[in-house]
Formats: sequence, C-alpha cells, structure tokens
Amino acid sequence: MVTIDGPAASGKSSVSRDLAQRLGWQWLSTGAFYRGIGYVAGEKSADLSNESGLVDLINEKDWKVVMTPERTQFFYKAKDVTDHISLEHVGDIASKISHYPEVRKHLLKAQRDMAHRGPGLVAEGRDCGTVVFPQAKVKIYLTAHSSSRAQRRSEEQGVSLQKTIETQKLRDEQDSSRKAAPLQVPEGAHVIDTSELNQQQVVDKVEELVRHTLGI
Repeated sequence: MVTIDGPAASGKSSVSRDLAQRLGWQWLSTGAFYRGIGYVAGEKSADLSNESGLVDLINEKDWKVVMTPERTQFFYKAKDVTDHISLEHVGDIASKISHYPEVRKHLLKAQRDMAHRGPGLVAEGRDCGTVVFPQAKVKIYLTAHSSSRAQRRSEEQGVSLQKTIETQKLRDEQDSSRKAAPLQVPEGAHVIDTSELNQQQVVDKVEELVRHTLGI
C-alpha cells in the first residue's frame, strides 16, 4: 500500500492516480468521502453546525464509493454525482464538516474497507498516512509553493487566480488547525516538493521510490 498526502492542489490526486495505473493497483481518493457527504448535506440543506445530524446522513447509506483505475466515484441514490463533488462550493462544505471528530470517525471504517479490494492500493488525501492507513509500506507527502498550487487549481476549476488564492488560504488554515486529524507530514514519509516539476516528473520520481522500497 502507498499513501500520498498533501495540501490542496499539491498534485496528489493526479500523481496518485497515474501511479496506481502504472502499478496496476486500485486508486482511492479519501477526500471523495468528505466531498460526497458534503454534496449530500448540500442537497438536503443540512445544518452544517449539527454534528450528530451530519453523522445521521452518513449512516443513512443511500450513498456509496466505487473505485476505478481512473477515478473514485461517488454515488448518491444510485446516481453517479462524481462530477458534482469536485466543485469548489462542495469542497468548502467538505472542509467544514471534516472538522467534526464524529464525522471522521464514521467515515474512517468505510475508507479502510476499500483496502481489501484488488492487488494493491494507492490512497491519497490529507490524512491517509497519519490516520486512515498508518501501516502503509510507503508514505509520500507532496507539497508545493502556495502560488504554484493556486495556479493549478485556478486552471482546473476555471476560476480567477485571486479567488483561488483566497479560497486556498482559508482551506489550508482549516485543514492545518482542525483538532481532528489535522494536515501534517506522516511519520516516515518521503517529502517531495512539486513546485518546479511537471506531473510526469513527479510520477516518475514517486514510482521509482515505490518500486525501490517495495522491491517490485
């Protein structure tokens, strides 16, 4: 198992997905669980300050996460809403609800259950190597200058760079300061700065490290 953590727009999603395809392993974006529940909360106009109410949404089980080599899909009421959960406003909700310890606790088992499918797993997120899969054989932490990350996210989302910078700053502060599983470098992780590297170079570097460490 390989975990890839890092802040928003550090490249962890695209890098981990490409790595999984090269290895022939399953790919899991743990953030899809939070974004998915954030989407459900938005659809139901749920009170985001009501932690127990959000846990109830999780336990309703009218949602599920499905892994494919290309993406981590989120289904709500049997409908694929994966494209919707990647929107910025859904990410804002996900960041808010991820602060709640009980929300994280109730999603943790569902995330860990995904590890039992397929020949191997590459999991990415903000607490994969610290909380979800602390036993992973290889842990990677991708980072980048805030300006580089903002530029990437701006191009991905098609929104202004200034707005992206403001949103990213808030998200980073929320993720790093939350009491439940704050964003941090996992113990024993290999830290890679992607600021001056393109995606291909990062994937090559990570793949070489993983194959050397695991002997594959």
